[in-house]
Amino acid sequence: MKTLDLTALLRTNPYPGRGIVLGRSPDGAKAVIAYFIMGRSENSRNRVFVETPDGIRTQAFDPSKMTDPSLIIYAPVRVFGTSTIVTNGDQTDTVREGLAAGKTFAQALHTRTFEPDGPNYTPRISGLVHGNGDYTLSILKSADGEASSCRRYFFAYENPIAGQGHFIHTYLGDGDPLPSFEGEPEQVAITSETPQEFAHLLWNNLNEDNKVSLFVRYIDLERGAWESVIINQHA
Repeated sequence: MKTLDLTALLRTNPYPGRGIVLGRSPDGAKAVIAYFIMGRSENSRNRVFVETPDGIRTQAFDPSKMTDPSLIIYAPVRVFGTSTIVTNGDQTDTVREGLAAGKTFAQALHTRTFEPDGPNYTPRISGLVHGNGDYTLSILKSADGEASSCRRYFFAYENPIAGQGHFIHTYLGDGDPLPSFEGEPEQVAITSETPQEFAHLLWNNLNEDNKVSLFVRYIDLERGAWESVIINQHA
């Protein structure tokens, strides 16, 4: 598979929606996680990422302007044991609860489908990073916009290559209805040695009119310690 330029993918797509990047730092010593959200409506754009003890949650920047919290207020990143869960919705908690009950990542997600926001039927994208740096990405999407049919895809990456990652996002681009992501997660190069550098690289290439918030975490695979960066459009 061809390794793509992540900045070019972001720069040329005005609306990838919500996106997850999982991979390995250039020196191979750290697991890399990035998650971003974008928005077209005032309600979607009225959000910030707020740090929690193990990850982040979304929060209204101006509570007086929040019209519907469903589908936009959730905890995108949470930790379970030595693993880190990252998703674009409240299925983060579904996965965490499933793992706690002895289920696998896939088994937990088989209790969920895509988001009920027809006609878009936004895919649910999810990732799980293990303590050794192996990771899995998933997308649950409707079958060509059909509300009664769900397609489930899981992609597992063992012994990830240093300086390489995989990028999955909800939409192929802007549209009405929004076209869902298709195919395998895109293989991308990760050239940033620090989470700060990676965060600014991503943020500077996301569409200026639509970007809302970004989270980046680098996890030291030997020590398990992490360092995180949050950037919000509403600073």
